[in-house]
Amino acid sequence: MTTEVPPLPTRREDLIARLAEPRQYDIAIVGGGATGLGVALDAAARGLSVALVESHDFAKGTSSRATKLVHGGVRYLAQGNISLVREALRERSTLLDNAPYLAQPLAFVMPSYKWWETPFYGIGLTLYDALAGRAGLGHTEFLSRAQTLALLPAAQPQGLQGGVKYWDGQFNDARLALALARTAAVRGALLVNYCRATDLFYEGGKVAGLLCEDSLTGQSYRIRSRCVVNATGVWVDELRQKDGAANSTDGRRPTKPMVAPSQGVHIVVDREFLGGESALMVPKTADGRVLFAVPWLGKVILGTTDTPRHDLAREPLPFKEEIDFILTESARYLRRAPRRCDVKSVWVGLRPLVKPQDDDGDNTKGLSREHTVLVSRSGLVTVTGGKWTTYRAMAEDVLRQCAAKSLIENRSAGVTVHLKLIGADAAGAQPHSISQPPGIHSYGNEQSRVMSLPGAQTELCPGLTEAMVRFAARHEYAVHVEDVLARRSRLLFLDARLASSLAARVGEILFQETGLDPQVAPFTELAQHYLRLPE
Repeated sequence: MTTEVPPLPTRREDLIARLAEPRQYDIAIVGGGATGLGVALDAAARGLSVALVESHDFAKGTSSRATKLVHGGVRYLAQGNISLVREALRERSTLLDNAPYLAQPLAFVMPSYKWWETPFYGIGLTLYDALAGRAGLGHTEFLSRAQTLALLPAAQPQGLQGGVKYWDGQFNDARLALALARTAAVRGALLVNYCRATDLFYEGGKVAGLLCEDSLTGQSYRIRSRCVVNATGVWVDELRQKDGAANSTDGRRPTKPMVAPSQGVHIVVDREFLGGESALMVPKTADGRVLFAVPWLGKVILGTTDTPRHDLAREPLPFKEEIDFILTESARYLRRAPRRCDVKSVWVGLRPLVKPQDDDGDNTKGLSREHTVLVSRSGLVTVTGGKWTTYRAMAEDVLRQCAAKSLIENRSAGVTVHLKLIGADAAGAQPHSISQPPGIHSYGNEQSRVMSLPGAQTELCPGLTEAMVRFAARHEYAVHVEDVLARRSRLLFLDARLASSLAARVGEILFQETGLDPQVAPFTELAQHYLRLPE
């Protein structure tokens, strides 16, 4: 099944007018990240009426700050969590099939610097292949020293024994989130970014809907819904606490937090530091962590970390020790060591790790990477945890539990297994590699529609045209410069200095299209944030 249809307009005034209409939805979702958007698409595909609100932009938080891997969880295999690995491998295959221009197979190489590493990790990855079965992307290969260097030309040759090659996937996370939103909209869902859920309202002690506020105008709205899903990632406890207070006898009943945030830092450098088309993966660094060097959109992502965090900043800063770790460990495995002056962008994502109720969250490495769904006494459904790869399975689980509590009508699952996302080419044409620099190919089968807009031949920088900015405003919910340069284009994540230099021009085009303040100055300040390395 294909979703090759004319792109829907996303004029904000039209979306807000729909939001203001007095009606009851089957399901209202708070949070426009991977999880919330996945639930919206699955529910809409089942024919349920859906409204989703996001306080900032879609995928503004964790969902645009992944390591860009669609993976089955090699680390979880080592932990013995076979069921999680099986599910992720199955969902990996589904995701790659449904959005091939946004998610693709990628070869990974583990270089071996000790004699035992190749057979040890090779056997484990062969089991990984076996668990994938027909969903496998390629066979694990044991590599000689020469073969390893051929695939990783910039790997440190000194002491290299050989290596192991295996297959996983990579993707463009923010654009995949956008594809989920737009595909849900085609099926009738109403999705509004920059609209904050301020509270819940109740009837007979049960959640009956949301109170929300347009972040751009301050105007308040009421969304009546049979079911409310809290899918706000690391921020889920805020709404849970409001729900708990509203349903306690004295208004002060404590609600224990269910999320322990963990931050992951990523550094971006030029492609020359890695070379070749394969990613580098170190399963165990000197201090027991995992290190990736991943080719992505013409650059290389180095990371990541797993550090407990006790605040919930929208733009968290890296800690000095995290930057030191990534640069120091990269120097051990790359022929040419990246230095601070080589960094094009640094960004941080907060993972919503689910903790036991008696856990203080200080050891995030041991916390669950699986998702959790809770239904409160009032009927508020909260989902958090998990990872991008399994967003679709998480959505099915949420709707299954909503139906089990009679919050929504029980309708058949599985409707999104073969549902092609907006932009997917049903003809199966070979997509352009995601590891290569961005361009018009990033739009899948909507390329001709982008090219038909004014400014298609006016390049703002390689891979970004005026027409792409206009398409973002007209059909991709973009309001601010940040929406375009961070998530419709990924330039902020690839080269923050270059992104900053384009802010004013992008702002002019956005203002022409929307008449709204494009927030140029806040973006230029944000870009400096992505260049700042703690000393």
